[in-house]
Amino acid sequence: MHWEFPTAAARGSLSLTELPSLTASVVQRASWISAARARVSGFRRRTATTRSSGRTAALRTTDDNAADFDGPKVGTPQGSATPPAPVSARIREIQGLAHISPLNERPVKDVEGVVTELRTAGGRGLWIQDPSPDANSDTSEGIFVFTNAAPTVGVGDAVKVAGRVSEFRPSNANNLTVTQIVVPTVTPGTSGNPIPAATVVGVGGRMPPDAIIDNDTNGSVETDLSTIYDPAQDGIDFWESLEGMLVHVNDGAVVNETESFGEITLLPDNGIWATGTRTARGGILPAPTYADFNPERIAIDDEILRDRISPRPARAMPVMDVGARILGAIVGPLDYTFANYKIQATSTPAFIASPFGPETTQASVDQEITIGTFNVENLDPGDGALFDRLAGQIVQNLRSPDLLGIEEVQDNGGAADNGVVDASETWRLLIEAITRAGGPLYEYRQIDPVNNQDGGAPGANIRVGFLFRTDRGLSFIDRPGGDSTTATSVVATSSGPQLSFSLGKIDPSDPAFIATRKSLVGEFSARGKKLFVVVNHFSSKNDDQPLMGHNQPPMRFTEGPRHGQAAVVNAFANDILEIDPAANVVVLGDVNDFEFSETVDILEGDGELFSAIKTLPENERYSYVFEGNSQVLDQILLSQNLRTKFPFVYDVVHVNSELSAQASDHEPSLVRTRLMGRPTPKP
Repeated sequence: MHWEFPTAAARGSLSLTELPSLTASVVQRASWISAARARVSGFRRRTATTRSSGRTAALRTTDDNAADFDGPKVGTPQGSATPPAPVSARIREIQGLAHISPLNERPVKDVEGVVTELRTAGGRGLWIQDPSPDANSDTSEGIFVFTNAAPTVGVGDAVKVAGRVSEFRPSNANNLTVTQIVVPTVTPGTSGNPIPAATVVGVGGRMPPDAIIDNDTNGSVETDLSTIYDPAQDGIDFWESLEGMLVHVNDGAVVNETESFGEITLLPDNGIWATGTRTARGGILPAPTYADFNPERIAIDDEILRDRISPRPARAMPVMDVGARILGAIVGPLDYTFANYKIQATSTPAFIASPFGPETTQASVDQEITIGTFNVENLDPGDGALFDRLAGQIVQNLRSPDLLGIEEVQDNGGAADNGVVDASETWRLLIEAITRAGGPLYEYRQIDPVNNQDGGAPGANIRVGFLFRTDRGLSFIDRPGGDSTTATSVVATSSGPQLSFSLGKIDPSDPAFIATRKSLVGEFSARGKKLFVVVNHFSSKNDDQPLMGHNQPPMRFTEGPRHGQAAVVNAFANDILEIDPAANVVVLGDVNDFEFSETVDILEGDGELFSAIKTLPENERYSYVFEGNSQVLDQILLSQNLRTKFPFVYDVVHVNSELSAQASDHEPSLVRTRLMGRPTPKP
């Protein structure tokens, strides 16, 4: 059997101008059939445990699609409605000039294409592409055919497909949909046909928008009547115009390390035309004020590569770090899962390894004291060798700081929801690992939370606390009475401000702290000077809408709680500074927001505090990498006396977020300040 591929006019197929009336017909008969919901591209967990990234992420489920989703449901007529007759259509007519097919839920027939790739596990099916494209690059010539069984055709086969057009929304209601054909009948023709040419993205091909994701929607790109489908200007529309097609990128600059689930993110052409600020270690920063989140980034996934290996591995992508460079081309069909467009690579990338390894900071000298923050990512007693890895970073890379604010320490039971809130074992194991690594004997202070009231994994009771060493002129001022529900306060005394409780929680009953970590403050003596140090872990960004989701602009729902938390902490710092404007106040931790965000504006107030990361060159301002964007989450803020009277150096120590071998997903950050001279006089 041999299929020809005549032009649309020759075969009498549907034109784009005819589609609105067809869509109306579909709407009138919408009760005919329900949508298939099973096609996915290998759903996997982001990590082996329920570690919290603090960033927006569509939650990955299991690697068993049947367990995660209902199987495809064959539609049946409801009442006396008659199913609409199938319409002959080309792939580009199915894809249309929008994110939702104009033939959505319509039966189609005689859909011709050449098989470009197969999925033989997970969401099984095949990609087909029309070998006779038209001149309109805004409509895709490729589509996924979901078979729900191992395909019986091969790459290079000419096929004719009949089935129903469906918009599958993978994983999460915030995601875009993938246009596909479900419940298909695939009729093979000739074999060994030339594979349609892949579309080059970058130099020598189509150039994607490099700043704008979407600038003409105020709602959903699928339903908002004001939205303009504009692949030339909107990144979300550019990648949609290639959905299901073979895409080709050259010489990628790797801007996100190989994830545990087998993805990397890159900039084509080594990022030479990317407009975002490149980091000193090969990443790329989002622009301040949310103006540019780098839509030219493209994820590369390994689902097809994993399908070809038996037994199927957890990942098939080579291990790469930020700063690696792909040699040559990556080619594959353009897919969409977990809120991102991605190329499903058809061959294993060759690459030059990143020249950047873990950093080491400068050790404190003379009258210096080093204060830092470190999110240890859901640390619990079951983490075994992870304690030694974290300890090695603290001793070798951070050079054993005098004081560390620690975030994400779990209770002794880890993620078991067993009512345990005590975390003494977790702290003990970390301190012992530090001494084994050659570090000093640290002490710790923390307050157990109320069970399941501080967010994070249910039962894990993550909390913040302090690690500090007393062999270099630092000591903790213990003033008992603090607990998980009682607020500490600032008391004016003849010697200046002091805390009613040290250790104490800052206004833990404030509504802004519902279901999140309560900020903790301690009073220290450092080389004859008093320090008030607040450690925070503000609400995560996990419930924000994704950058490449259907809602545009994405709603940042989690900002409200962080704004409230920042206001509470700033007010507390003000209580201290009103008594003594020259007081030494440090506010640090996982703020879960950018240095240019309103959260930080509120935290800084009217100049009472200053985020010290702003002293770094712009291309060094990041402590976290998410989906290829290097960004700030962790910060240390200083009161004016510390900022202006004592020389200091700020350092983000890059040991984790850019590397595949991570002890945490966050970088530790440090301030090294020289506390010289006599104690600051009181007014």
